[in-house]
Amino acid sequence: MHIRVLGSAAGGGFPQWNCNCRQCAGVRNGSLRAQRRTQSSIALSDDGVDWVLCNASPDIRAQLESFAPLQPARRLRDSAIAGVVLMDSQIDHCTGLLSLREGCPHNVWCTERVHQDLNTGFPLFTMLSHWNGGLQWQPVRLNREPFRIAACYHLRFCAIPLISNAPPYSPNRGNPQPGDNIGLFIEDQRSGASLFYAPGLGQVDEEVLGWMQRADCLLLDGTLWRDDEMRLCEVGHSLGSEMGHLAQSGPGGMLEVLEAFPRQRKVLIHINNTNPILDEDSAERALLARRGIEVAYDGMDIVL
Repeated sequence: MHIRVLGSAAGGGFPQWNCNCRQCAGVRNGSLRAQRRTQSSIALSDDGVDWVLCNASPDIRAQLESFAPLQPARRLRDSAIAGVVLMDSQIDHCTGLLSLREGCPHNVWCTERVHQDLNTGFPLFTMLSHWNGGLQWQPVRLNREPFRIAACYHLRFCAIPLISNAPPYSPNRGNPQPGDNIGLFIEDQRSGASLFYAPGLGQVDEEVLGWMQRADCLLLDGTLWRDDEMRLCEVGHSLGSEMGHLAQSGPGGMLEVLEAFPRQRKVLIHINNTNPILDEDSAERALLARRGIEVAYDGMDIVL
């Protein structure tokens, strides 16, 4: 299984376009040792030829340009994108579909609740129906039964309902329901290697722990270091837990959870611009390194 991190930041990217916090200002003026990052998305392939996108961020055009295999140029108009799986209906995870309109129709796998949000509060399916058939919905069931995507036939996908939060335009905002957010357990049937991908994860319950235990690689929500980070940095009022993201530090935080997984490769993704782990010289980044936890970056390749 080939995994390419197209984007590793949370909504707004890093540096965020309108943010002058210490980290965003530092990466702009060169005083902070950190990499710039676009908004999170990954691409998966079982052969390095055909690829499935997991989320389509607003930065999709730049991400495609940075990864040559996604533009194989076999024909006058061409793309290696064989489908898109949406983890939720958040703006930073689906808006990139608008930039892919010239390539419609696209097969889009998502849950019924995400499909509803993207036909009502943020009607992407409706808008794009005017471009050569638009988006072709492929329902993702919550019955834990694996599904396949033909172009990457050797990969088996299984959707796991997560406790997180729905976007502000969803009727489920503040009261998330099963199907608003999913994680993916993806297994390569040839090698037996597996990935658990969950860029938006508010709570880790027993079921999620079980799927994490089965995986060889964990690519998990790294949005915030502290639950009150937005308030501490004076850039917002919401707690991470209110937004549906489990902080890394503190009792029950992601670092504590990951202590139970010594054999797995552990990588944090969807990292907010305020998170000190973006600073490569920070104490928080050093702590991750001591615990064997990696920080995803744009262009990161993982082969399982």
